[in-house]
Amino acid sequence: MTAAIRWHRPLLVLAAAMGLLAVACLVGMIVDPRHLLGVGIWEKPLKFALSTVIYAVTWSWLIGQLQRFQRVAWWAGTLSAVLLLVELIIITGAAAAGITSHFNVSTAFSTVLWSIMAGSIGTLWVATFVVSVVLFRNPLGDHARSFAIRSGAVIALVGMALAFLMTGPTSEQLSNWQGIAGAHAVGIADGGPGVPILGWSTVAGDLRIPHFIGMHALQVIPLVLMGLEWASRRIAVLRRESVRWALMVVLAAVYSAVLAMVTWQALRGQSIVRPDAVTLVLSASIVLAALCAAAIIIARGLRSLEVERLAHLEGEELAAASDRDGLDASVGHVAADDGEHRLVHR
Repeated sequence: MTAAIRWHRPLLVLAAAMGLLAVACLVGMIVDPRHLLGVGIWEKPLKFALSTVIYAVTWSWLIGQLQRFQRVAWWAGTLSAVLLLVELIIITGAAAAGITSHFNVSTAFSTVLWSIMAGSIGTLWVATFVVSVVLFRNPLGDHARSFAIRSGAVIALVGMALAFLMTGPTSEQLSNWQGIAGAHAVGIADGGPGVPILGWSTVAGDLRIPHFIGMHALQVIPLVLMGLEWASRRIAVLRRESVRWALMVVLAAVYSAVLAMVTWQALRGQSIVRPDAVTLVLSASIVLAALCAAAIIIARGLRSLEVERLAHLEGEELAAASDRDGLDASVGHVAADDGEHRLVHR
């Protein structure tokens, strides 16, 4: 029988609540025409609600699988759920009021709200760090699966930390103070044209991009590993744990390189949809290096399979030869015994 999946319940409850909030935000986008910084006021809480669902479900499942330091992980997960709930309440409340939540220090009340959010975000990072450390002290499956989960958690922590690049006031904000201290856009003020749904700036750098990409390494890398495990049912070379592990190492390295590149691109004030020649060359180099590394790993795996196949065939031939020799010896003994029997009777 398959063991029942265990979950961290506070995070799972948070995920369910955020799912309901996402539905409410969708309704708000339909019935409430108000806009803020060029986008509908309900788009931001919708995106944060969906992101929280992904975070909460992922960590709820991972914490439920732990065998060691369960109590530490449970309390860290519970604290994370509370902090995220506080953050989403503030974001949703600010949206309903038609004001910004992040970076807003225009009034004493807004400053208090932003301070609570900033404190919650910092503490959330620490709680996530604690659970990530616990992952390294627990068995998580074979080497490939363990590496996929752990590397995903480490890169996700880096992605979460990149959010702190947005929290300092820009020179433009300091020279023309409007009560906003911080921005996700680099090179222009927040707002303006952006990628549909995600809202990433199409005319300047946007620090939300590396933040998003980094955070979701915890989902992407393990999901790719699960895809390889599924494909191994049909592809023999992927049944080798060493091959899957090596491919995960390559994926983690490539993911880290992409994260570094998009961070650098954003800090240069360059839009994700308008890469310059340097960014294009770097992108092509990362892709080429990944393909070459993967091809080498697969080729070595196939060669090992062929060596094992030949060794197996050789073993079968030796066994067959041994059986034939044994059979010949048995026939010889029977013939000798028959000859002796005839001589006795003569």
